[in-house]
Amino acid sequence: MVKEEQGKKLITILIPAYNEEEVLDQLINRLENLKDANTRYNFEFLFVNDGSEDHTLQMLKEYNAASQYIRYIDLSRNFGKEIAMLAGFDYSRGDAVVIIDADLQQPPELISEMIECWESGYEDVYAVREKREGEGLLKKWTSKLYYTLLQRMSSENVYPFAGDFRLLDRKCIEALQELRESERYTKGMYGWIGFKKKELTYIADDRAAGVAKWSWLQLFKLAINGITSYSTVPLRVWSYIGFIISFLAFFYLTYEIGKTIIFGTNVEGYPTLIASILFLGGLQLISLGIIGEYLGRVFIETKGRPPYFVREKSVETINLKE
Repeated sequence: MVKEEQGKKLITILIPAYNEEEVLDQLINRLENLKDANTRYNFEFLFVNDGSEDHTLQMLKEYNAASQYIRYIDLSRNFGKEIAMLAGFDYSRGDAVVIIDADLQQPPELISEMIECWESGYEDVYAVREKREGEGLLKKWTSKLYYTLLQRMSSENVYPFAGDFRLLDRKCIEALQELRESERYTKGMYGWIGFKKKELTYIADDRAAGVAKWSWLQLFKLAINGITSYSTVPLRVWSYIGFIISFLAFFYLTYEIGKTIIFGTNVEGYPTLIASILFLGGLQLISLGIIGEYLGRVFIETKGRPPYFVREKSVETINLKE
């Protein structure tokens, strides 16, 4: 076991992992190539095992036993990527932390350029994908629409298509550690905390192995979390809609009363009445659902539960920052 040189800056590569046994060997090889190409820095590879059901944890233990710079945290169950990243922030030791997915759709080679930007004074160097191999038109269109809506709803800057693949200075990590909400939308937090940012671009590859972990339902839930975390505009919008409908209903009621006084009553308009009731009932249910979404978040946060529990972690054999 070769001891790391002292006096160098330490960079933590943070990798959330869930059932990634098929890709770990390729990922480690490319990260080691990155490490060998940047000898001016010390590196640690910090894996957060997010309740994997395959052999991911066993493989991480083997890597840890063979390499002093490979560490792991094993969460007590699957908490989701957002919470896994928070655990990684808590246990990272680097002067800078780079977050990267395990599936190799994000090129580790770009990290060298991120480090250069960091050394030039940027504190949040984020990567935006120019395109993704095999990505359908529907997903591209819905993603673009979502970020457009999110920007219009938010008072902070939204960085479209900027995911979690980024380098964060220690100051950014300490700021994110203070944000402990359970229903997290970290992509929004990056913009909220501020700091000096720099954009890089890359072309995303297909998964090196395995299958995608995000279903359409999970992506929809993440989108809802993003909107409700970033803004209270949906609540305000339904207040406006309610006011407009009430205003129109008042004039319609005035019209009907006047019509009845002048021409008398009749039994026509039954289909219109049913349609109006169904329309207004649907709007009420939607508005109640939005209010319920916000109240549910308040309910969860008031419990004060820890975001995660660690079942096991690697033994610290050396302090790379000394």
